[in-house]
Amino acid sequence: MNRRNFLTSTAALALSPLFSRVYAQTARPLKILLRSSWQTVNIGDIAHTPGVLAILERYFPDAEITLWASGEYSEDVHAIESKRFPMLKKVVKGSVFPDGSKPNSPGVMEALDECDFILHGSGASFVAYWDVSKAVQISGKPYGVWGITWEHGDERQINFMNQAKFIFFRDSVSLSAAKAAGVKAPIMEFGPDGAFACDLRNDAAADAFLKEHELETGKFACVIPRYRKTPYWKIRSKEPTPEDLQFWAYSQSMKEHDNRPIREAIIETVRQTGLKVLVCPEDRSQVELGGEILYDPLPEDVKKRVVWRDHYWLTDEALSTYVRSAGLFGLEMHSPIMCIGNGVPAIVCRFKEQTSKGLMWRDIGLGDWLFNMDQEDEIPGITPAVLKMLTDRETSLEKVAAARKIVLARQKRMADALAASLQ
Repeated sequence: MNRRNFLTSTAALALSPLFSRVYAQTARPLKILLRSSWQTVNIGDIAHTPGVLAILERYFPDAEITLWASGEYSEDVHAIESKRFPMLKKVVKGSVFPDGSKPNSPGVMEALDECDFILHGSGASFVAYWDVSKAVQISGKPYGVWGITWEHGDERQINFMNQAKFIFFRDSVSLSAAKAAGVKAPIMEFGPDGAFACDLRNDAAADAFLKEHELETGKFACVIPRYRKTPYWKIRSKEPTPEDLQFWAYSQSMKEHDNRPIREAIIETVRQTGLKVLVCPEDRSQVELGGEILYDPLPEDVKKRVVWRDHYWLTDEALSTYVRSAGLFGLEMHSPIMCIGNGVPAIVCRFKEQTSKGLMWRDIGLGDWLFNMDQEDEIPGITPAVLKMLTDRETSLEKVAAARKIVLARQKRMADALAASLQ
């Protein structure tokens, strides 16, 4: 490998002289196996992987990354990620046989043999616990975790988590839960969701859409609706289970309660700020929902200044759109994360079904841009906060900059922990 480039990378500066000499003498790059890419029906789930890749690129520029992806990982997603990240040398799919004897994919076994370290990317939980635990058992390779939410696990999972070189939790509630459960990995700290670092772009597609709908840069806000429980059975055109139908009935019963305050904020945004509004999705189910619950009921004077995006998009086009907006608000998490990571103001409205992940907004200093839809006394504050965020531009950008400073510092800490684990 290029010794000068490696030794001058930010993370490498934190390494011991011995480790630096060893890797300089191997004449090969550091090889990391990244277990990530959970699904592609949600631009936020897509964003985890390019976000982690961007952090690795920044701090380990000469590393070679193999992505160990879940089965849903698609060619269109691979195309946008491989174009952005030449360090992404290979993608493998597959799991580990239930008996833990070996992976069911030759590509996974080869990747395990080649890698120096197994890194579990950010997600809604310790998503690939089974795969990573068996991969470590088979290969003996060290592993760590970046940016997950965690609520609970059985004794076997906790024992395995104790073997990690580090575990970074994307919200302080998860960190506290892990400590209370007896998880005792050597490094357990707050570490931001990988999607903060996502910087994918499709400017051409975004510009074409905005031009078609007469949305000017800086003169519109983005808004996202949500169901209490994402109807994945509908998204994937599958027959619903009894549990699916139960959750669907519950989501329908809460739909107006949760989305009405967002609709009211849209109305006041149009009437009081002069901005237009783009109703857009983070997952496929929110396309139809956005039309039904946010756009269709609007008063006519407001509706003519609101655009409903009637089809899904991928993360690169979405992010290129967000960075051209004045800000974003709604009931989702990862679009706000990508906004803050790219300098755009964003308000998060959450409910208990989304786990504790939304509380990361407090962890990065944005508590007054966080609203709990399960607390009735917080809901009236949404519209005033949206109006202030969109109109007091200087203050909003200062808040974003302060939050990003926290995120960037924690990302460096995550990279330093990985570097130290390779000594």
